[in-house]
Amino acid sequence: MGLIDSHAHLTYPELHDQIEGVLGRCAEGGVDQVITVGMDLADTQAALALAERYPREVRVAAAFHPHEAGRVADNDLTAMTDLWEHPKLVGLGEMGLDYHYEFADRSVQQVVFARQLELAGPRHEPLVIHSREALEDTIRMLTEHGFRDRAVVFHCFTGTAEEAARIAEHGWRISFTGIVTFRKSQWLQDIARSYPADRLMIETDAPFLSPEPVRSKRPNEPAYIAHTARFLADLRGEDFNSFVEQTARNTRAFFGL
Repeated sequence: MGLIDSHAHLTYPELHDQIEGVLGRCAEGGVDQVITVGMDLADTQAALALAERYPREVRVAAAFHPHEAGRVADNDLTAMTDLWEHPKLVGLGEMGLDYHYEFADRSVQQVVFARQLELAGPRHEPLVIHSREALEDTIRMLTEHGFRDRAVVFHCFTGTAEEAARIAEHGWRISFTGIVTFRKSQWLQDIARSYPADRLMIETDAPFLSPEPVRSKRPNEPAYIAHTARFLADLRGEDFNSFVEQTARNTRAFFGL
């Protein structure tokens, strides 16, 4: 059982334009599958096209990213739900709230997030959540829409131990990127060191956030998840191969791969 990158953006030009090489390096590095994330309609269509072209290696999660909220109309939401019916789609997201950049007004983000939660409610796919400086509202909205104790992952988690505990209290999980390998990420390493083994998932968020020891390399790519996996296995005092098997098993179960 090889590694799974649970969150990447293969449609970004710096990866898409060399996709054969990117996936070839995955195979060489022991990465079996990549979940590529669509952030709007066009991006999702491109992601699904990759999954059709590479049916063994690529799966898709899709929704409207909070950065895109200001451009989302009702017919766009309908079109997205149509794309959710694609057989290669395994997750709904990343959706959520971003109060750091605020590329869209907070109230608009909340409306689009709420509408997507309503549409996702009857479905079985897990949610992939983007939440930056917006944890209170994110938790409140997920809870209000009935997602307590359902399959939800807060991707690229960089919050505090208290925030991780609050997420866990609702039955949700977090995933770790290459940020955990950075020297100044001791607080995140402390969370990862004791994080429940049966809930642990890892991701690259490629083409962003290259891990040590390839932090200076651009773009980040899914093959580099092996560096994050090795770092975390060492941090937790676990055998690398056992760690790989555990995280892959967790990811397969979460997304129904």
